[in-house]
Amino acid sequence: MMKKLLIVVFMVTGFSAFSQSTALGKSDPDAKKILDNVSAKFQTYKSAVAAFSLKIENSSGKTLGAKTGVVNMKGPKYQVSVSGQEIYSDGSNIWTYDKAANEVQITQFDASANTITPQKMFTNFYDKDFLYKLNGETKKGNKTIQEIELTPLDKTKTFFKVIIYIDKTNQSIMSSKVFQKTGDRYTYTITSLKTNTNPPDALFVFDAKKYPKAEVIDLR
Repeated sequence: MMKKLLIVVFMVTGFSAFSQSTALGKSDPDAKKILDNVSAKFQTYKSAVAAFSLKIENSSGKTLGAKTGVVNMKGPKYQVSVSGQEIYSDGSNIWTYDKAANEVQITQFDASANTITPQKMFTNFYDKDFLYKLNGETKKGNKTIQEIELTPLDKTKTFFKVIIYIDKTNQSIMSSKVFQKTGDRYTYTITSLKTNTNPPDALFVFDAKKYPKAEVIDLR
């Protein structure tokens, strides 16, 4: 369950979603410019930590669940904590720890397999397999929010549309809403983002000493 949730988190906040902008299937150049700026700015950071929330609603707007989490990133390394479960990656290995089961699965990171990582939430999630368009701008308090609509070219995806909301001034993603084919909607919101935090490398490696009774499943 945890692994599936995190894949959805990364997919939605900036990896697997795009939209048809014209009958010819061409992306909107205005949307591309905005996304390019967001990606370029994030790539200037050596490290970052982001807090996020997830809200799940049905087609009638009824809340089905809510979760919060934190993700640390440093180069290709990342560490995610959400609902008592954690994922660590040192760029070579991935540890997925499930607190309820007291179990950790170890897999090998494969960059060539187009592996979903938190870093793709904030960078070049729009480069391949998708189209996108700019829906316009709205005001929220003193902020100008740019709305970009995305839909997958692969129609076998479980979702058909994603809306990404970008702070025009800060050139950063504020939230994303995923529209599932089932009617459910997943809203991911970045509640805080701190950059160049320089976390220690040990943060990105699962510390077995802290969980001596955890069952280890090594799938490498």
